[in-house]
Amino acid sequence: MNYAALCVNIQDITENTFTADQLAMFTQQAEQKIYNTVQFANLRSYVTGATTSTNKYLSCPTDFLSVYSMAVVNATGEYTYLLNKDVNFIREAYPTPTSTGLPKYYAIFGPNSTDINELSFMLGPTPDAAYTMELHYFYYPPSIVTAGTSWLGDNFDSALLNGALVEAIRFMKGEPDIIANYEKLYLLSVQLLKQLGDGKQRQDAYRSGQYRQPVS
Repeated sequence: MNYAALCVNIQDITENTFTADQLAMFTQQAEQKIYNTVQFANLRSYVTGATTSTNKYLSCPTDFLSVYSMAVVNATGEYTYLLNKDVNFIREAYPTPTSTGLPKYYAIFGPNSTDINELSFMLGPTPDAAYTMELHYFYYPPSIVTAGTSWLGDNFDSALLNGALVEAIRFMKGEPDIIANYEKLYLLSVQLLKQLGDGKQRQDAYRSGQYRQPVS
C-alpha cells in the first residue's frame, strides 16, 4: 500500500475528509509507535567512521536513535566490540585525556558540541590513533509520507493502516466503543508484526527447529 492509497483508505473507512497535514500527522504518529514497538530488521542501519588520535569523542550519525553495537576494526578486518558504559564509568576508569589506547568502552555523552540536536559518543580510553569504527544502530527509515512507499506499507500495511486509523478516530473524538475497536485491530496487527520482527527474523530452523502446532 503506497501513501496515496493509505490516505484514501483512512478517509473511506472513517467516512471523513482530512487535510493533507492531518493525514501526514496520523501516518507519522502511527509509524513512530510501530517502530518503537517492534524491532524488525529494516530499522537497522550502519555506518563506518574513524576516531581521531587523542580525541575521546565520536559524533553520532544524524539519524541515530540508539545503538545495536559498536566495534573497532583493525587493518586486517578483525572486529573488537566495545562495551556500553555510563559516562561516569569512563571518566573514573580513564580520568585524564592522556590515558590513551585502543578503545574498550563507549557511552552516549550528550549533545554534539556543534549541534545540540545531535548526539555524540565518549570513548574509553582515549584513542591513541585513527581507528576505523563500525556502528550498527536503530533509526527511523524515511516516512511513507515523504517517500511515497515504505517497507511497512509494502509488507505490513495492516499495522500502518490500523495505527493511522487509531490516530484519526482519536482526532475525530469518536465514541469510546469505536476507538476501542480500532485499537483492538491495531494491536492484533502489531502482534503479527512482532512475530516477524521479534520472532521469525531472530531464529532459523537449524538453530531453533521448525515451529510445530501441538496436535490434540
